Amino acid sequence: MPRCFNTAGSCQADIHYMLPPITRLPDVERLIHQRNYFVIHAPRQTSKSTAMLALAQQLTESGRYTAIMLSVAVGASFSHDPERAEAAILSSWHRVAQVYLPPELRPPAEIPTVVGQGIEETLRQWAEASPRPLVVFIDEIDSLQDEMLLSVLCQLRSGFPSRPRAFPHCVGLIGLRDVWDDKVASGESGRLKAVSSFNIKAESLTLHNFTAQELAELCSQHTAETGQVFTPESLQRIYALTQGQPWWVNAIAHHLTKFIAPDPAIALTINHMERA
Repeated sequence: MPRCFNTAGSCQADIHYMLPPITRLPDVERLIHQRNYFVIHAPRQTSKSTAMLALAQQLTESGRYTAIMLSVAVGASFSHDPERAEAAILSSWHRVAQVYLPPELRPPAEIPTVVGQGIEETLRQWAEASPRPLVVFIDEIDSLQDEMLLSVLCQLRSGFPSRPRAFPHCVGLIGLRDVWDDKVASGESGRLKAVSSFNIKAESLTLHNFTAQELAELCSQHTAETGQVFTPESLQRIYALTQGQPWWVNAIAHHLTKFIAPDPAIALTINHMERA
């Protein structure tokens, strides 16, 4: 069964066409190897989560790191109640680790109950127990606000000097904006600098739209698996209309191949593209 163009959620390599994560984030390997903490920020539907999930799997499969992508989105409903937010986040992290990591690489089963330090203590225990350096990508970081966002950032800063033996070797924060440089809403007290003294971020990276070459590479995966060809003119037209925005590229290609010309013997022309 050939793969398809994805328009819903993160891509999965066994069923979706996708580009290698390092292709779009060439600097991230260097940051990881050098024990850096960094931010990746970009608009929605630019494949941030897809790229970092694939990279985490790639790093773990290399045998060099324990790497995983986790989310803090479940804590967003409790931004003014850090204790409940932290409990929800840590419970989610343990479930995700069970899905993506073998038993020997998972965090200790017991969830710390230290109020305001649960995330720091979990990461500390996990790094100490892991037979490999721990790399953690934290997705949806800017879904948190106010006290909870400040709590997470402060806990990461507190544990940072202990890396890699007793804290993650590397942490990447993923979101729509650079939370370290932005201001955080804080209810009645107005606007607060998130981390005027938070100085552990090495770099902020962004994920750009596909280049014309990357768009052609993505579509060529469909051609390789099905034999269906995109004419050069159709690829140029897709790029002209989407400017390489990943979701739009996938949406048009999906509509082309599933509804406009589902027969792989039919070459996809600019006329098909206009209909899609």
